[in-house]
Amino acid sequence: MHQNAKNYAVAHLGKLNDWVKHSFIHSAFPRPVPGKAFVKNDLGLSSMEVSVNNVPANAAIPFYHRHNANEELYLFLSGHGEMQVDGEVIAVTEGSAVRVAPNGKRAWRNTGKDALVFLVIQARAGSLAQSDISDGKIVPGEVVWT
Repeated sequence: MHQNAKNYAVAHLGKLNDWVKHSFIHSAFPRPVPGKAFVKNDLGLSSMEVSVNNVPANAAIPFYHRHNANEELYLFLSGHGEMQVDGEVIAVTEGSAVRVAPNGKRAWRNTGKDALVFLVIQARAGSLAQSDISDGKIVPGEVVWT
């Protein structure tokens, strides 16, 4: 279910363990990739791409990849696995956050018995205008919940 309004959009992606039901179609693969979905179009994102990922036990991405302009932030929500960036192996688990620069050669795998579930947020490297909370402004009005 998706909901779009003037100043917000909502997409309900389901429970973490159900993310495996999503799939991603890429021209480099002969069939859809299970457990991955991009939400840019669903939410109308204009400054980043976000994907939800559910990698089953003993599964791995079978290739390295890198980006031309976008850095990626991997936020691990559950499970156990490893990322490989430029030949270095990094153990990841619930609560791990890994940033990879555009040119970093990366791949990952699930080393646990349960699904490895994570978000990937990618945005153009060097595009963040400011790195503190000064962009946010308090607006007048009482918050009322009905």
